[in-house]
Amino acid sequence: MSEAKKKIHVRGLKKAFGSNEVLRGIDLDVEDGKSMVIIGGSGSGKSVLIKCLLGVIKPDSGVIDIDGRNISRHTSADQRYMSRKSGMLFQGSALFDSLPVWENIAFRLLYAEKKPRKAAKEKAIECLALVGLSPEVGDLSPSELSGGMKKRVSLARAIASDPEIIFFDEPTTGLDPIMADVINNLILERVKALGATAISITHDMASARKIADDIAMLYQGQIIWRGKPEEMENSGNPMVDQFVHGRAEGPIQMQVKRR
Repeated sequence: MSEAKKKIHVRGLKKAFGSNEVLRGIDLDVEDGKSMVIIGGSGSGKSVLIKCLLGVIKPDSGVIDIDGRNISRHTSADQRYMSRKSGMLFQGSALFDSLPVWENIAFRLLYAEKKPRKAAKEKAIECLALVGLSPEVGDLSPSELSGGMKKRVSLARAIASDPEIIFFDEPTTGLDPIMADVINNLILERVKALGATAISITHDMASARKIADDIAMLYQGQIIWRGKPEEMENSGNPMVDQFVHGRAEGPIQMQVKRR
């Protein structure tokens, strides 16, 4: 991969919490405008990795280079830099119950970019339309939304500031297969329309196959395989094979408490 095409360049990324080494030397490159999906079991380090890339957590060592800027120092300026460049769709949607839907979507526009409320609401309604929701939804409370509608609203919020990088944390969790496919299609459409770079973490293999240009598997804090979605079925890696096909037996041993 040529240097000119790299949007995200990670080398030797490590993070531990006490004696628990979560990330053990991550190397990862993501091309500008491409969609990278990171798969792996619970506790493999996916969430910690994405938080380091977002600038939420400071790594213990290593380099996180975003468009030529090393943000791993975790300064206030680095955090503002990432806030301006990125959007995020959270696993549980993370909508504010006390705010109407439109204000949830426009939250950063209102409180970080200080846009007038009228202009911010117009942008929120525009984003609702982009995810297939009517303007009337903007005046609803998050508690009045179905699970699928909440995901759409969360996607609308993620794209509201026209980010260069969008992070997706388990975007289809809790959805039925049809609604999950609707969300996958919306992710594909919106990321392509923005020309954004996407980083997703998921357990959902159908979602991974659909939205990814490249897939990397994280296991015990290290990337053990990377390839194209169509290469997963015959990866030649027994851990990838076990995970992709959901087999209990194999080299990945889940910790199960026995009575």
